[in-house]
Amino acid sequence: MRKSKVLKKLRNGEFARMCGMGHFLPFFVRHAAHFNYDGIWLDLEHRAMGSREVQALLAHCVLHDIDCMVRPPTMERTGLYRYLEEGAAGFMIPFASSAEIARHVVDAVKFPPDGNRGVDGAGLDGDYVLDSWRPGSEYFAEANRETFVVAQIETAEAVENVESIAAVPGIDCVFVGPADLRLRLGGSQEALDKAIERVAAAAARHKKAWGIPAGSPEAVSRFRKMGAQMVPWGGDFHLMKVLEKCSLELDEILNPGQ
Repeated sequence: MRKSKVLKKLRNGEFARMCGMGHFLPFFVRHAAHFNYDGIWLDLEHRAMGSREVQALLAHCVLHDIDCMVRPPTMERTGLYRYLEEGAAGFMIPFASSAEIARHVVDAVKFPPDGNRGVDGAGLDGDYVLDSWRPGSEYFAEANRETFVVAQIETAEAVENVESIAAVPGIDCVFVGPADLRLRLGGSQEALDKAIERVAAAAARHKKAWGIPAGSPEAVSRFRKMGAQMVPWGGDFHLMKVLEKCSLELDEILNPGQ
């Protein structure tokens, strides 16, 4: 079974290089792998894709040996572990506001004895039965070991419960969703900053990783200095910067000196 690059980094206390994708762009997977990213955050919470499109992107990730962290549109049990069967390396779970939610997700995506995931083994993660069904296969143990769960802290309730969320076995990382959290804290930057510090402290106490998105290289550096191991940087929306640069270059060519 394929080994998770993101998990290896998190377990070693290192920084996992993550970028984001919300559209069906197979070439983006290859480029991300080429430029040494460990994983791609595939946003299916806010972006709609057909199941075949998702399958194709996950297959591309496996082909090019890069993790895919799915942010799913559901927390329904079979809806979650089908992503794993199709090649996902892990999940970012939105609005994981309680330990009960965290335990539900872990239970859904881990095989016994760590959880209660249903057995199949005929998907891409089991090499279409060539690995999972062979005599002596360690598919179940490997699937549990190489599958990760990131719990998003996006509400005041989640901040209050972050200690118990981080303590749940099978939760590998707590991840601040700053836009949602700030909105739910009344728009206060000071309250958000305090919440981020609280999440970072809880992660450290429970020996879990923590992360947060960043809007600038300076913010990436600041969060890294605070101990964050997952600060996604780069994504398909950054392609607009490429078009902006190219458009300005065309302006210079077509209207020199103006």
